[in-house]
Amino acid sequence: MKTKQPYLKGKSVFIVSLLVIGITILTVYLTGINYNRSLTSNLYLSLGIIATALFLFMAYGLYTGIGLIDNFPKFRNFKRGDIMGNASPTFDTPSIEVGDGIGGLILSILLWIGMTILIIVLLIVLEAVFWFSLFIILAMLYWIFFRALKFVFNKSKDTKGDIGISAVYSLTYTLLYVGWIFGIVYLTEIIK
Repeated sequence: MKTKQPYLKGKSVFIVSLLVIGITILTVYLTGINYNRSLTSNLYLSLGIIATALFLFMAYGLYTGIGLIDNFPKFRNFKRGDIMGNASPTFDTPSIEVGDGIGGLILSILLWIGMTILIIVLLIVLEAVFWFSLFIILAMLYWIFFRALKFVFNKSKDTKGDIGISAVYSLTYTLLYVGWIFGIVYLTEIIK
């Protein structure tokens, strides 16, 4: 009798991964303050910890034959090809000149109050755009991360029960997924 393949939910793996990355970076930063390490050293240490955790997770998953299930909500109202639409309307800004005297002073105060209200409204809109952008970036990261791990765990049927081949696959994918970030940090340090 065959045993059923265990599955992890992609959404849960993504949330746990974000927490691990955040906690790792925060821990390395806070300990780096006490030891006076440079930002580059902290980045190398953070990437090393994340790469080790990713290697161990993938090696364990490949060895035990884990698969991933996509349980992220679908975006059904999105029209393909219409990303921005008419995003930038054109309009002429009026030139406002107030006269001297009490009438000009009152009009200036009213314009100042009106512009303050307009700036507050624009800040609220900017905040909404920021949170929407953050949501879109997290959705993109989830999709990339989920697709990458799903690609790795597609090999789990072949590597189940073989620690050697699981470790080789895991090391290869860890180098691919994290190695380029090490390369960027190294090149940035050389260019300085």
